[in-house]
Amino acid sequence: MTNLFDLTGKTALITGGGGLLGPKHAEAIVEYGGKVILADWHEDRAKKKAELIGENASYEYIDVTDKESIQSVVDKYDKIDILINNAAKDPKVKKGGGLTPDSRFETMTEEYWKEGIDACVNGTFLCSQIVSNKMLENGGGVILNISSDLGVISPDQRIYRQDGVDENRQNVKPITYSAAKWAVVGMTKYLSVYFAQRGIRVNCLSPTGVYNNHPEDFVKKLSNIIPMGRMADIDEYKGAIVFLCSDASSYMTGENLIIDGGKTVW
Repeated sequence: MTNLFDLTGKTALITGGGGLLGPKHAEAIVEYGGKVILADWHEDRAKKKAELIGENASYEYIDVTDKESIQSVVDKYDKIDILINNAAKDPKVKKGGGLTPDSRFETMTEEYWKEGIDACVNGTFLCSQIVSNKMLENGGGVILNISSDLGVISPDQRIYRQDGVDENRQNVKPITYSAAKWAVVGMTKYLSVYFAQRGIRVNCLSPTGVYNNHPEDFVKKLSNIIPMGRMADIDEYKGAIVFLCSDASSYMTGENLIIDGGKTVW
């Protein structure tokens, strides 16, 4: 059974590689014998994460909204067996503050909308297009898109509310995030059928909120709408990454694997 999960000889390109979960995806692949390329707009972050992972990790600057930038990275490698489309713009709740009022639908600017859609939707399209051509030259591969539990349900805006703030100034999870993550699920299904007989499997992983030193009040609110009563630990998606990128999922394509502590079941 161990051989089903073996990724020896496989090379994975991970966008958003300098972020929170990107390096964990990379760790999972390296732990099962693969090599990883951490690609990020923030090259310094990708470099730092790659150095921590070790000799089987490298890093690249990439702008996932720029076709030439993506192509220049892909052209450096003889083959890319796995693409993990992890890059996205995700406004975070932080201590001492929350999401900005710009996130509200009534007053959202076109610029905010375009920025929120660009990295996730356009980035997933462009990276998938360019890397799939490399995969087709080498007999196939795996594309794994990263969506969210908010790619299948609407955000519960109550968890972002702050006491003493006027209704029209309350922070919310922006529509850009939902629109982008729903689109990623749709692209997954489209591409899985498109490439089904050409050696490329395309699946999607949808996590829920991952604990990252969030404010205590937010953690409590989010945990209360998750049946398991807690946010995800940062390492809890590594098993799914290995499964979806290896031969353990060889007959699986077009699926969205939701791992959310039961949140979307309620």
